[in-house]
Amino acid sequence: MKIALTAFTSRGTGLARSLAHYLAEIGHSCALAVPERLSPETGLPGYGSLGEWAGARFADTDALLFVGASGIAVRTIAPYVKDKFTDPAVVSVDEAGHFVVPLLSGHVGGANDLARLVARFTGGAAAVSTATDVNGFFAVDQWASEQGFYLDGREGAKRVSAALLAGTSAGLSSDFPIRGELPQGVAEGPAEAGIALTLDPEKTPFPHTVRLIPPVLRLGIGCRRGTAAAAIAGAVERVFAAHHLSLKGVAAVCSIDLKKDEPGLLAFCRSLGLPLTTYTAEALSTVPGNFTPSPFVKGVTGVDNVCERAAVLGGGALIVTKQAGAGVTVAVSQVPLTIRFSEKGD
Repeated sequence: MKIALTAFTSRGTGLARSLAHYLAEIGHSCALAVPERLSPETGLPGYGSLGEWAGARFADTDALLFVGASGIAVRTIAPYVKDKFTDPAVVSVDEAGHFVVPLLSGHVGGANDLARLVARFTGGAAAVSTATDVNGFFAVDQWASEQGFYLDGREGAKRVSAALLAGTSAGLSSDFPIRGELPQGVAEGPAEAGIALTLDPEKTPFPHTVRLIPPVLRLGIGCRRGTAAAAIAGAVERVFAAHHLSLKGVAAVCSIDLKKDEPGLLAFCRSLGLPLTTYTAEALSTVPGNFTPSPFVKGVTGVDNVCERAAVLGGGALIVTKQAGAGVTVAVSQVPLTIRFSEKGD
């Protein structure tokens, strides 16, 4: 998590320094800044406007940690608050470290977990107030965030939480094997509101469904030199629609290294927020399996098939074989996934 910290007094800055060091030691990226008046004595980067600092941090960090009064933090972030699914986590802690308050994006943004980490360090109390946490119920949005799954269906997520809080079971439908116990209140079978673990963006097994889409797909692409990003995107979208797959499930875009500087392909990858992974013809040729051969492709690239081999090389089984059109070839592999609700990152 990329965390921006600030404090407003010398004492607060001391705690902020210690917190930044502690959080960095456990794997977070931390940047501490203070008001300009404190910069000379602390040697830390200074800002002229707290509001402008916070606005910039809303755009480029995962979390903001204020050391000082919660009221200051609330007034500062107010102009920038938009949506719990996109806002960064915001946490405040008093200068003595007694009370740590997650103010914004407790589940999806991770503010509740960050508050608990800070409280563990300071010996204080994390004032977590989200209903599912207070009542000890499963929080579908937090669990999805921990797993790295895309949450599709905000209203469905709200309905699931409401059902659990009301003492009503939430349903569960999974296209992946599940190991271990289900969360309390969640049961496989019909329900008014429920969770679908799926790669199908249209799947609605419940009247109110929240789809959780895991990033388990590897997209293999081949294309003619000079193919535009729009043509590549169109080809991929058609394939995914025909096979009931969500682009949110793509973890990697793969091709041959001859395409590593292909402008259209690179632009397409940027639209997905993913880098382009490329392999040599030699590496692609060694991939075991039955692939759709093309003498023309082999003559140009040195390997008989690019898209299928590239999709499989990083792991997983081919679920969509070579689909060709408009100078673009597309194939998709899926890496195995087992769902475990009791563990993170499975």
